[in-house]
Amino acid sequence: MAKWLGRLLRNRRAGEATLAWNRKDLEAPGTIDLRSTAFANGGPIPRLHAGQGVGDNVSPRLSWSGVPKDAAELVLLIEDPDVPFRRPIAHLSLSGIPVATTSIPQGGLNAGDQPFGAGIGSFGRAGYAGPRPIPGHGPHSYVFQIFALDSPLTLPPAAKPEEITEAMAGHVLARGRLDGTYER
Repeated sequence: MAKWLGRLLRNRRAGEATLAWNRKDLEAPGTIDLRSTAFANGGPIPRLHAGQGVGDNVSPRLSWSGVPKDAAELVLLIEDPDVPFRRPIAHLSLSGIPVATTSIPQGGLNAGDQPFGAGIGSFGRAGYAGPRPIPGHGPHSYVFQIFALDSPLTLPPAAKPEEITEAMAGHVLARGRLDGTYER
């Protein structure tokens, strides 16, 4: 049944334009180099990092460089623009990352393991929710985005992805992006 539904919805997607990355008020002059040892930019995300029931739902190791010296906070978002909805699904929204942080170990974004931050994903829970696209829907992109802000955000612990991106507007000094794919 799910595979049939995936094929029926195959041409319906939120689209790249709906990502936080493409919001004009989140553009930045600086660039952060965001990378992972788990997958290459544009490459497939290993099953270990796929969502519950598909894989082990272990967040991949991430590292970055190029954060501006005058940054006050980092924000990390993971969005899937290939879902058959009007907006992408946020697989992680995390604010409050200290600017001295340059990496997060494998599993470090899983709920309960995070040493910092506020935010919940589109599924209404804190922590990483790995790729779990509809079977038969085709490949999905998972866009890891990091933003360096000029001032700290003041958000409740369970801030929604939309609340985080709205609060970031006009405060982004630099940003970085890493894309991975997953298909069922």
